[in-house]
Amino acid sequence: MKEIALSDVTMKRARKGSEFTLSFREKIELCKLLDKLGVSSVETGVIENRRTDGLLIKSLASAVANARLTVSVPVGEEDGVAYTWSCVKEAKHPRLQVSLPVSTVQMEYLYHKKPDDMLELIGKTVAECRACCADVEFSAEDAGRSDREFLLQAIECAKENGATAVTVCDSAGKLLPEEFFRFTSEIRQALGTEIKLGVSISNDLYLADACALYAVKAGADEVKAVACGEDAVSLQKLAAMLHTHGEELGASCGIRATELKRTVGQIEWLCKTSRSKASPFDSGVREEANFALSAHDDAQAVKKAAEKLGYDLSEEDAAKVYEAFAAAADKKGAISARELDVLIAASALQVPPAYTLESFVINSGNVITATSHIKLTKNGKTVEGVCVGDGPIDASFLAMEQITGTHYELDDFQIRAVTEGREAMGESVVRLRSQGKLYSGRGISTDIVASSIMAYINALNKIVYEEAEQ
Repeated sequence: MKEIALSDVTMKRARKGSEFTLSFREKIELCKLLDKLGVSSVETGVIENRRTDGLLIKSLASAVANARLTVSVPVGEEDGVAYTWSCVKEAKHPRLQVSLPVSTVQMEYLYHKKPDDMLELIGKTVAECRACCADVEFSAEDAGRSDREFLLQAIECAKENGATAVTVCDSAGKLLPEEFFRFTSEIRQALGTEIKLGVSISNDLYLADACALYAVKAGADEVKAVACGEDAVSLQKLAAMLHTHGEELGASCGIRATELKRTVGQIEWLCKTSRSKASPFDSGVREEANFALSAHDDAQAVKKAAEKLGYDLSEEDAAKVYEAFAAAADKKGAISARELDVLIAASALQVPPAYTLESFVINSGNVITATSHIKLTKNGKTVEGVCVGDGPIDASFLAMEQITGTHYELDDFQIRAVTEGREAMGESVVRLRSQGKLYSGRGISTDIVASSIMAYINALNKIVYEEAEQ
């Protein structure tokens, strides 16, 4: 029975401006869920920001244990292929993907190239990828509307230059299942058996799942699918069809059928958690670190625990954190992951404040939208912002973003009581991510909104200080 590879492309859709967006941590959680489910490949888009996207790919390379990690390369960018390979090469099963259009309209509109120039670009880019990686995929975009003769030339060019897999894309989604069967059969015959053939199908006519099934019957080896979304082949539906009718089709897939519904449900919840239009801050699945350190743990163990939380501490900060840890562990005996987070916020990267809180005014209630008016002092000048949000804390964070003119990813936000009684002190920890790096801030007050604002400012000052030093 033939094994059909199901490659998930949900990550490619998790971009700003798309149906949904995911935070750094959520992207890693998504890939771990897909890897455990048994997909053959997890695909990501082109690295746009080298610092943040590069760090993400490197993190995914260590997080994805079984599936192939496929990363698209930038075309025409100097050292783009080499940099992409440097990020993904530590993955257990790395693959570089070259995506270029083969239809006349997209070649001329997107790349301003004639067919002969496009063939040259395909050959050059595929060869450059093959020089780095043993597994290279050529993805023929908009193949459904291409001239068949040119499409076959493009595929042959990619094959001659070292492509180990070819994917044909019905980007417009206009082919009917029977047409897609004939189309796939023609490509399969031209490719031969030594090259893997994949298909990617748009769901514009709501026939992507049926077309994918016909493509499998026609000899396709791989299908691009999404665990969440409706604009492509459904991973859940196609896997279910292959499990149910696999014997009739002579095909199977590696998806774990018993975990399919539950895992897809988790992924959909992760991707489609409601987010207020008033707030850019993400909410969703959080994979909480679960460990405890004892007073017997040394500095190296504490630093490794900090790395599990996502911190990249300098030697100086690692020493400060260990000193704070040792003092706390001596009194308590054991330090949890959350407590270590607080210690890092309180002791690492302590800097002169660029911003200080002058005042804040909050208007909130069950019949009005929360509003926050914040005044900060910077270099002796008062700067202020006024914003509405999903509650007083969200509005306050947005007001401070308005002041700084920068949106930082809110990686985590914790609140806890540190004393008892009606006048209990509240402690807040805010973790902001800037250019791929985590910065945490801590605030304490009897007013939980005030402690949250102070924690945000504390983290903000660390970002401003370190980025000014670069």
